[in-house]
Amino acid sequence: MSKQKKTLFRGAATALITPFSSGRIDFDAMGKLIERQIAAGIKALVIAGTTGESATLTDAEKIALFAFAAERIQGRVPLIAGVGCADTAHTVALSRSACAAGADALLIVTPYYNRPSQAGLRAHYETIADNSDKPIVIYSVPGRTGVTVSTDTYIALSDHPNIIAVKEASTDMGAISALIDSCGNRLDVYAGNDDLTVPICSLGGMGIISVISNIVPAAVADICRLWFDGKPRLAAARSAKYHCLSRALFADTNPVPVKAALAMMGLCREEFRLPLVSPCDEVRERIRLCMKDLKLIAEV
Repeated sequence: MSKQKKTLFRGAATALITPFSSGRIDFDAMGKLIERQIAAGIKALVIAGTTGESATLTDAEKIALFAFAAERIQGRVPLIAGVGCADTAHTVALSRSACAAGADALLIVTPYYNRPSQAGLRAHYETIADNSDKPIVIYSVPGRTGVTVSTDTYIALSDHPNIIAVKEASTDMGAISALIDSCGNRLDVYAGNDDLTVPICSLGGMGIISVISNIVPAAVADICRLWFDGKPRLAAARSAKYHCLSRALFADTNPVPVKAALAMMGLCREEFRLPLVSPCDEVRERIRLCMKDLKLIAEV
């Protein structure tokens, strides 16, 4: 059995948006967002993940983002690069470029659309891990990819020294419990859904890779801090306070609502790349009212 691996982070990480201006990455806004996150106590940053609109970023843009973030972060928190593709060879190549650009770890989503078997998933991750000099976080998000990683596959992958963690964005708490029970000393498990932070931590998880922390980074960091400080009731109460925000930010396809919310706060432009578009009036009003109730924006 493999020895226990080094934990990448414990607590809250943010899956950061990618701000755009006139169709290009807004690096000035990106730098300000990074500084805001670190100042609020966030423990790691995911760049070019789902929330970062990775599907519409070119490889060159991703590498430029990784290099910019690495230079801005300066080792203060781990930089986790989203490099997962449907093609294993493409993922290997992008992983190498991300590591050269300064990434501390790699977030690898399960291959989408081609929907490999469990044997294919194992071969995919082992091939990437064999060709990486940085640790790998498996990203399971069945609702987007149509692929579920079985407990047996997690057990097999947990023996690889470069595969250290899982971002689990399913809602199958039985499967997540089995994962933590089977691999908890070899794979750290992070919640991928904000409303499951406390439940997954209660099973032995190590925290959250969060979307709502784009908006309230200090609050999400505090939820995790309270949990790991042995104050579960306070952590749960703090989490419940932001339940409306978590629901509102998933009233449309992520990251449409979270980027609209950040634009309301003046932190980025409300600009997307097709096929994503701005939220409808009903969703926008839902976000606005929740943000107003939480005193994140003034009455307008």
